[in-house]
Amino acid sequence: MNTETESPKKLSLVVFSGSFEKVHYALVMASSALATGREVTLFFTMEASRALLAPSGWRHLRTDAQGATATSIDLSYATRGIGTFEELLSACASLDGKFMVCEMGLRALGLEDQATRDELSIETGGVVTFLNDAKQNGEMLFI
Repeated sequence: MNTETESPKKLSLVVFSGSFEKVHYALVMASSALATGREVTLFFTMEASRALLAPSGWRHLRTDAQGATATSIDLSYATRGIGTFEELLSACASLDGKFMVCEMGLRALGLEDQATRDELSIETGGVVTFLNDAKQNGEMLFI
């Protein structure tokens, strides 16, 4: 098999942006990769860390659309047949996606004492932990 034409075996996503639309799309990419048999690690840091806070911190993410809220955009996606935030998050979890949250990012925002979603298995760690989790034949994306 030609390794130059093979797809990556693992996708490692750094989810940095606090934009609802960008975090939502990171979940679209992750769930698609998982559904096609790839391993995925989602490393949430800085403002994106809010998406993993209990019970639904994603609703507090800012949006790129003027006057819209994360909830209103999510509802509009649902009416158009686009996976909602909760559906995509659940898909990633049920397909064995790995969730990590950056301890530095939480500390930088003063969120280190906030509870994360208990229905998800979320590992708290740092950049070194994330990099050690990556694979040589994988791809890394920064969102």
